[in-house]
Amino acid sequence: MNTSLSLDGNLNKKSILITGCSSGIGRDAALTLHARGYNVIATARHEQDVATLREEGLFALSLDLDDSASIQNAWQNTLEYTGGGIFALFNNGAYGLPGAVEDLSREAMRAQFETNLFGWLELTNLAIPVMRRQCFGRIVQNSSILGLAALPYRGAYCASKYALEGLCDALRLELHGSGVHVSLIEPGPISTRFRANALRAFQRDINVDNSVHRKQYEAVLGRLNKAGAAMPFTLPPSAVTGKLIHALESRRPRPRYYVTFPSYLFGYLRRVLSSRQLDWLALKISGGGRT
Repeated sequence: MNTSLSLDGNLNKKSILITGCSSGIGRDAALTLHARGYNVIATARHEQDVATLREEGLFALSLDLDDSASIQNAWQNTLEYTGGGIFALFNNGAYGLPGAVEDLSREAMRAQFETNLFGWLELTNLAIPVMRRQCFGRIVQNSSILGLAALPYRGAYCASKYALEGLCDALRLELHGSGVHVSLIEPGPISTRFRANALRAFQRDINVDNSVHRKQYEAVLGRLNKAGAAMPFTLPPSAVTGKLIHALESRRPRPRYYVTFPSYLFGYLRRVLSSRQLDWLALKISGGGRT
């Protein structure tokens, strides 16, 4: 039985709004789907990135996930461009803040959630009524392997992704029977600017000199400064786009899509290992909590 929607006819030129298109996963998804016949609305926070996307032939808008007015404005412009409908939303724009939990200020944690969760929630809740009226739609959220299992010194990012996982599980149940499908993508290591962005966030929000974790942070900085060094099992952004395409075109999209070997592995291990066993493995992977 054919489980995929055809790009000919009813899916041709269906509109998809994508966040975080300045580079990496979002940019690859926008360009690939545009070439595939989708009506892509690519968004980025900075005007320079928006201009670059337009130069590449995309319809692009400015959208800052930390700014409700920016989200509302981008959404209204999207509906004007599409004639009032939207086939899909791919929430991708996010960043990671490394650092020990005890070194996280309330302001730093709030900023992490504003970008990684609250902005996504606001945009998702704008899309849902339109999709409900249409009786169809796809909401795809780019989560993380760190939404499946925690590692030391990633508490803020883990918290934002764990929250996203729970939010989407509840939303998927609430939308059952509406024709609107919700999927999570669990990438794992992907070759993007994520590490460079994490370094900037770390330098901005973590007071290294006054931390009991100062020695451990030396290893954190060493890892983040290795801009050209790829983690084991790293895949290109196109690997995520492939999963996104299935989530958009399958008649029965999966609740979760694992991408890299580590995400498949931890998706399985979290179901079969105890918390103590997962803790042991996380400490082993991270060098005993040193990185």
